[in-house]
Amino acid sequence: MAIFSTNKNTPKKAPVKARGVLAADDARLANVLRRPWFSEKALIGTEHGVYTFEVLPAATSTDIANAIEKAYGVVPAQVRLVNLPAKKVGLRGRRGEGSRARRHKAYVTLKKGDTISFA
Repeated sequence: MAIFSTNKNTPKKAPVKARGVLAADDARLANVLRRPWFSEKALIGTEHGVYTFEVLPAATSTDIANAIEKAYGVVPAQVRLVNLPAKKVGLRGRRGEGSRARRHKAYVTLKKGDTISFA
């Protein structure tokens, strides 16, 4: 078909798969959760059913929910994502200033009665 053709018959496109929907056995889910986030604020949140994790920067809420379900056997009620910016850090001596890497964390809210044990 030419660029300026009057032919309107174009091939139909394949349906697009929904973003973030992964198979339960996807190997990428194993790497979505980097580690649990242990801080004073995060530990207070666990008393209310909110758990905090460091996650991959490219992870979506659906990816994180699927990874939590696969790793811990509980279904999250809500997943919220937070991007933490890089921070300037003073280095000792004459080395000047450096920067701490930016990080991404997820707040995972569970249904009442569900818990995650890290030990």
